[in-house]
Amino acid sequence: MDIIFLGGLEIKTIIGIYAWERETKQTVVLDIEMAFDISKAAETDDIQYALDYKKVSKRIIAFVEESQFYLVEKLTSEIVSIIQTEFNVPWVKVTLNKKGAISGASDVGIIIERGIKSL
Repeated sequence: MDIIFLGGLEIKTIIGIYAWERETKQTVVLDIEMAFDISKAAETDDIQYALDYKKVSKRIIAFVEESQFYLVEKLTSEIVSIIQTEFNVPWVKVTLNKKGAISGASDVGIIIERGIKSL
């Protein structure tokens, strides 16, 4: 199985249940792993056979910046859905970190893993 990853993708968005969170954009940090068969891309050196991670990142950035969810669970689930449906990715793991959301903790968030990992 081949894995393509995006790490430490920082995006500002409206996220949270408290009144101040509905008015102030916060930064979420995404780590994304995607299963994708890269054998044809490696063989041909042709982008048409690759998972274009630039397109994936631009799509996710645009989506997250415009979103206004209350829960990180909903936001992360929607990101997973976009990656799987729009980019034909059979397995994806998304870690969303809402840094500083809990006093005394440097990191807090959610990890969602969906699909069939082996190709």
